[in-house]
Amino acid sequence: MAGVFYFSPALLWAAQMLLAASFEALQCKGPASTQDSMCHPEDDLTDPREVSFQVKGYTFSEPVHLTVSYDWLILQSPAKPIFEGDPLVLRCLAWQDWPLTQVTFYRDGAALGPPGPSKEISITVAQKADSGHYHCSAVLRSPGPGSPETASPVALTVHELFRAPVLRVTPSAEPQEGKPVTLSCQTKLPLQRSSARLLFSFYKDGRTMRSRGPSPEFQIPTVSEAHSGSYWCEAATEDNQVWKQSPKLEIRVQGPSRSAAPTTLTPAPQKPDAPETTSTKPPGPLPPLSTPSSKDPDSFSPLQGPDPHLYHQMGVLLKQIQDMRVLLGHLVIELRDLSSHLKLETTKGPTKHE
Repeated sequence: MAGVFYFSPALLWAAQMLLAASFEALQCKGPASTQDSMCHPEDDLTDPREVSFQVKGYTFSEPVHLTVSYDWLILQSPAKPIFEGDPLVLRCLAWQDWPLTQVTFYRDGAALGPPGPSKEISITVAQKADSGHYHCSAVLRSPGPGSPETASPVALTVHELFRAPVLRVTPSAEPQEGKPVTLSCQTKLPLQRSSARLLFSFYKDGRTMRSRGPSPEFQIPTVSEAHSGSYWCEAATEDNQVWKQSPKLEIRVQGPSRSAAPTTLTPAPQKPDAPETTSTKPPGPLPPLSTPSSKDPDSFSPLQGPDPHLYHQMGVLLKQIQDMRVLLGHLVIELRDLSSHLKLETTKGPTKHE
């Protein structure tokens, strides 16, 4: 007895789509080892994460995730990952492409516009803020007078094309004057978009140092104090749809006088002279403060600095020290005279009265 099996058109359509999707996902089109091919020999591997796609010496392309839905209304989204700057197109499709009216698209439950006849919604330049759960609703004009339907939500993520760059300086952010300096604008594209091209710009204190160049490095052969300031860089795609700036970096060029700490001369403390009791001769003037001789190459003078302000301050300080020594000399003379007078009075003793 022969059995008779009946399959609904919807079930047959779903089975056909599933078989086609399975065949399309496993099929490797084009000749091996060519630029337009989807098949690549094992020797062409450049990333160790692609090893899992090897089959008998060949590497398959990245898998495409395909979802087959059995519903009156579905929201069709891109199968490949979406990155910043990509165009994004969503389609609201009905069973057997039946005509739709009053089509409305939603993101995270909020309508993106009023109902209309268009079955597509497009975003020219996708951004991370466009990520969310999307769905659509519409009225099917066939069969019957029309019934409202709602598609199941689809999660959509807009991936970051590249992170905000970081500005690095070599050898340091406090270079010595006259030395070379290299600025590097560091960021990285994802593996799926490694063939994309970024352009880099460098800025200082609001002024452009270099605009939109392919190299992520900017070199200053010889820095001076005029190169001190606030720097940042910018990375952008060629179409300038995606661009990001780095945090600011302060660079302070060190002059020659700052390379080593200046030596401070501290005079040795002098012992006070013992009071003289046998001589009343006033001492001579105190010798002048000794200063390093300019004729002696080994001597060091704090006045030999490149800073005029420091030279002036040291001169004033030296003059005040010399004046203080003169005053101290006069004070010592007065104290010695007073001491001699007291000793004479003590030797004579008190006067007797008859």
